[in-house]
Amino acid sequence: MSDLELEIKKLIISSLNLEDYQPEDISSEESLFADGLGLDSIDALELGVALQKKYGLELTNVTKTEGKHFYSVATLAKFVAENRAK
Repeated sequence: MSDLELEIKKLIISSLNLEDYQPEDISSEESLFADGLGLDSIDALELGVALQKKYGLELTNVTKTEGKHFYSVATLAKFVAENRAK
């Protein structure tokens, strides 16, 4: 697990108040939604806001293109690495 993936897992836990989870409980490859971690659209909005604040991302409208980046911790880490404010 990369340092960025670990940071994102901690951000997911803290921003969504997943008190019963530890970073190692969240798979980097598994879906964050539906059958994976089980997040919903409200969670996605809250996570998007947290990512914007922490990494300076610009998420004006989560389209299908941006939405695919929210599939898993691994896809989020790649998206953050490529788009965070310098």
